[in-house]
Amino acid sequence: MIPMNTLWKSLLTLSLVVSVVLFAGCGKQHGSREFSQPSLPTAQVRAQTAQMKKQALTEEVVGTVRAKVRAILEAKLSGRIVAMPVELGQQVKAGALVAQLDAAEIKARFEQAQASLDQADRDWKRAEELLKHQAMTRSEYDAADARRRVAKATLAEAQAIMSYVNVSAPFGGVVAKKWAQVGDLAAPGKPLIEIEDPAVLQLEADVPEAIASRIQRGGTLAVRVDALSAQWGELPSSPTGTDERRASLEAHPTQATGTVTEIAPAADPATRTFRVKLSLPPTRGLMSGQFARLIVPVGESSSVRVPATALVRRGQLEIVFVVTNGRAQLRLVKTGKQFGDEIEIVSGLDGGESVVNEGVAQLADGQPVEAK
Repeated sequence: MIPMNTLWKSLLTLSLVVSVVLFAGCGKQHGSREFSQPSLPTAQVRAQTAQMKKQALTEEVVGTVRAKVRAILEAKLSGRIVAMPVELGQQVKAGALVAQLDAAEIKARFEQAQASLDQADRDWKRAEELLKHQAMTRSEYDAADARRRVAKATLAEAQAIMSYVNVSAPFGGVVAKKWAQVGDLAAPGKPLIEIEDPAVLQLEADVPEAIASRIQRGGTLAVRVDALSAQWGELPSSPTGTDERRASLEAHPTQATGTVTEIAPAADPATRTFRVKLSLPPTRGLMSGQFARLIVPVGESSSVRVPATALVRRGQLEIVFVVTNGRAQLRLVKTGKQFGDEIEIVSGLDGGESVVNEGVAQLADGQPVEAK
């Protein structure tokens, strides 16, 4: 029979041996995993230092593009419209007929005034001959001369009224609106059509009183028209399309520079805003009635910027790779506004750090890199 102490010693020795064997086996398996993990190749990249740059702080004020020269045409007398030879969008020259009224009654008044003048002129000539032969008194001659001058004035008035029958364009432009058609009754104060000159455009915006003091007459401000970017479609944003994007922006600009021409001297008591008008340069695709934004600078701030090609978007994540000790370190960042080919980094990156700006899409965290 084996003593109890000897039995306990044997069991303890056996358990220690099993533990050592298991520990050694685990260590070999772990070592084999590390050994089997493939090493990442060295990537050839281009890097650029993230720079701290200043930019202007701005406030955007909504406005409307309008023609600087525009007019709403009305009839100066009542009458039925018998002709309106213009349509929406039609080009018209200065003095061109845009509406004609029924002139039967007015023409009758004109003929009556003409007949009265003819009779008064004959009476005056007869009175003049009689006065030469002293067959008429001076007062009778003066009365005939007065009737002649009254008839002239009556005819001139009838001629003026007759001219109101035809409504003409005061300047060359485009028919922007049309409120009446042939057969409608025209009357003073009732608009017929609106004509505007599309060659000279301006922006009208109601600026809040808090920033109105930053706008000076004669100054220049940036104006952005969103409809222009929608008109030209989505521009390339990939790293390989940078040159194409720049060329598209130059050919189809979405932003113009306007000159402040008018500032209201008093605020609107209902909205607490000041009406501001800016003249706009000729811009392809810019039309009256478009929605625009007036960009008013209100200060200055600094932020970190990197090339737009350095940013990688994976789902909702925004990533840049920072070069640290010869390796690409993945960094989650938060972006802000884009300034041309650069993008603002709000958080996640400090100025002076080196970021990869070419060959970013193929990089992995911790991969060795070599700058070209």
